[in-house]
Amino acid sequence: MNKQNQLADVHNSGKPYIIYKSKKGFDLYTNFSKKIILNNRNIVSFLNKKYKNNSRNTDLHIGFFGYEILNNLINVKIPKQKSIRFPKGIFYKPEKKISSINNLKYQHIDKRKNSSFKININKDSYTKIFNKFKKKIKSGETYQIKICTKYKTKSKIDPLNFFSKLSKTNLAPEAFMIRDKNYSIISCSPENLITKKGLNIFTKPIAGTVKKTKTLSKIKALKYFRKNIKETKEHNMIVDMERNDLSRICKPGSVKLSKQKTVEEYKDLFHYVSLIKGKLKKNIKNEDIIKAMMPGGSVIGCPKISTLNLLNKQEKENRNIYTGSFGYIKFNGDMRFNIIIRSILNFKDISEISVASGVVVDSNAQHEFNENYIKAKALIDLFK
Repeated sequence: MNKQNQLADVHNSGKPYIIYKSKKGFDLYTNFSKKIILNNRNIVSFLNKKYKNNSRNTDLHIGFFGYEILNNLINVKIPKQKSIRFPKGIFYKPEKKISSINNLKYQHIDKRKNSSFKININKDSYTKIFNKFKKKIKSGETYQIKICTKYKTKSKIDPLNFFSKLSKTNLAPEAFMIRDKNYSIISCSPENLITKKGLNIFTKPIAGTVKKTKTLSKIKALKYFRKNIKETKEHNMIVDMERNDLSRICKPGSVKLSKQKTVEEYKDLFHYVSLIKGKLKKNIKNEDIIKAMMPGGSVIGCPKISTLNLLNKQEKENRNIYTGSFGYIKFNGDMRFNIIIRSILNFKDISEISVASGVVVDSNAQHEFNENYIKAKALIDLFK
């Protein structure tokens, strides 16, 4: 039986499963023997528990940390917010992994009508929040901050149908999908937050976005970013913050820029990207790595802690998965985690897409509000 048929069989069986983008295609994880629902009391023991490593490709836990639990882990408080009571994090122990599925090739006859999305912050409300944060920047409380907006619609979806369409139109290096009995997540996340192999650790911050046009090539996008003072400032701030985060857990002098300011191309936009590497100190635990690196600074702002506090006081509803992290921790300590952006969470037949754009001292409210829609568009288009 070929790998595409195996995927179809798993999907049609109704069993929970996960798909994660790999260098050679997609990896399918299923036959879960354990499902760990995280909360503020059990997360530290989950991170630090030691497991026997038999070098099997299923010797790992795979899943996600939500935004809220990551804040709690670093002692950043979130005021009471509107909540859909979605779990703060879930990890699975797979007993089966099918590697290197090259084409998802899944067809589904979808009888849904076009879904209309409601945005939780209109342009006027966004502008008020934007102006409030501009004052905070001018007073020195933060240097850059990301305002989150949500697009929601009532819908039942076939996650594999959506994910296969997304992989054809907007494939991203950190794309993933989770299908469980009561929820699904579809994501075309472009951003790797942690890749750890042995004592080597890497992070790939993205800061800078420009909309694709017929006349804007990858080379022209790079020239645009280099000439744009606002985008360059934003990128430099995030790179400095991520280097600082890595320095907390790495050997002195080992944190270096491996690749600086390149452009990556996606369906509707170009991104400004750098790659940072470091060598971990000895006796660093999983908990230390997660606390140093999460939530990912490129989607929060900087400095991280004071900016998180400003955001949490302003936002009226839970972010759920958005700006959390998805990935795996192997029993040998190696790990890979992305930042959960460009994602659809479907729970209780409600689909939500969260996006954010960065505000710095010379940002424009109209531009940033429009940038949020550009980021959401590839996902909204799946519902047409």
